[in-house]
Amino acid sequence: MALQNIGAANSDDAFYRYKMPKMITKIEGRGNGIKTNVVNMVDIAKALARPASYTTKYFGCELGAQSKFDEKTGTSHVNGAHDTTKLAGLLENFIKKYVQCYGCGNPETEIIITKNQMIQLKCAACGFMSDVDMRDKLTTFIIKNPPEVKKGSKDKKAMRRAEKERQKEGELADEEQKKVKKEVKKKGSSSSKDGTAKSTSSKKKASGSDEDRTSPTHSQIDEKEEAPDEDDDDDVQWLTDTSLDAARQRIQEQLSAVTADMVMLSTDEPEKKKKTVSNGNGGSHNGNSMHYGTLVGEVKANLKKGVGANELLSHLAALPAPAQEKMSALVEALFDGIDKGFAKEADKKKNYFAAAVAEEGSQLLLLHAIEEFSCKSTSNALKEVALVLKAFYDADVLEEEHIVQWYQKGLKGDNKNSKIWKNAQPFIDWLQSAESETEEE
Repeated sequence: MALQNIGAANSDDAFYRYKMPKMITKIEGRGNGIKTNVVNMVDIAKALARPASYTTKYFGCELGAQSKFDEKTGTSHVNGAHDTTKLAGLLENFIKKYVQCYGCGNPETEIIITKNQMIQLKCAACGFMSDVDMRDKLTTFIIKNPPEVKKGSKDKKAMRRAEKERQKEGELADEEQKKVKKEVKKKGSSSSKDGTAKSTSSKKKASGSDEDRTSPTHSQIDEKEEAPDEDDDDDVQWLTDTSLDAARQRIQEQLSAVTADMVMLSTDEPEKKKKTVSNGNGGSHNGNSMHYGTLVGEVKANLKKGVGANELLSHLAALPAPAQEKMSALVEALFDGIDKGFAKEADKKKNYFAAAVAEEGSQLLLLHAIEEFSCKSTSNALKEVALVLKAFYDADVLEEEHIVQWYQKGLKGDNKNSKIWKNAQPFIDWLQSAESETEEE
């Protein structure tokens, strides 16, 4: 059996001791049933100390084709006719990502899945812990199908002991970090309370400094949103009030009761038309539209009853509210009370969202709803936006075209300075780089 060095960088080293068999492929079948059989996949996988199902699945993910490894017969099939050189190149990428140490380049590594569902490679040579890029599609397959731990070896036992010690140290460090974060949060909450007190006192005073007006806290912003018409008009002098209520007042002051009623009949008609048009477009809260808080409560009540995805969405469709508010209410109700694990919860409840985006144009509504929820929710939800997008992308809930369109539009919009775009950028870069690689191939 012809052997070669593991890793392209070591191909010229005659004394390199880590070797693997050269790949042998065979084209089987015809027409739509044509497949590529990697004949010696089991031997290659043994040399790499990785399950053969990992390498087979990686070929399928990268080629966009169905792949299957039969554990009983040891056969590895990838749909379609593929050259040996092409598959060998993909295998080289697999070795770089999931076999070789990121520190010393040694292939003698072990896959470790952390408590946070992250994949790491532990090097037996230098002890370096390599963090695998979780944006790769194969990572979800590895987490669902973790590698088996071999028993009987003293070295493995020593490694497991060292790993347990490292995990204990990591847990102690995590606990310390949590304590520090709690203290910072307490200080932040007390400072935000002081900030709100200062803001209210500055509002009462006639003249306030510029420092009091800059960098408002979240609580100040909420107060301004709740009462926009109380203090905002103090420093503004309007020459003429052109609102409908002011027009009513002026007409009633100048004309008699009868003539005023006649004039107001003419002004009411275009206003009614505006209401009907706005309600038809789904962008107004006037008319018979349901209040947003009531809408969220309705969705939560149905979820408590254990209603399925299709039944819930059919009930939601019958409610009198704009399409965007319905989608936002669905997102808020499904993610209610979640502080951490935003992405995990998105993966659990993907069936609801898959049904919600069945109609054309609904994907952008879902993206806007995620944006709205993340920005007004906790910082953890905002941090996990890229993971949520990846979860929905892997589950075929969101398509690349709509995600990129939403992202580019958001960078140019009024909310362009929001942290959501910075947090989503790694996933967008990955999407675009994957697209450019497929175009080059």
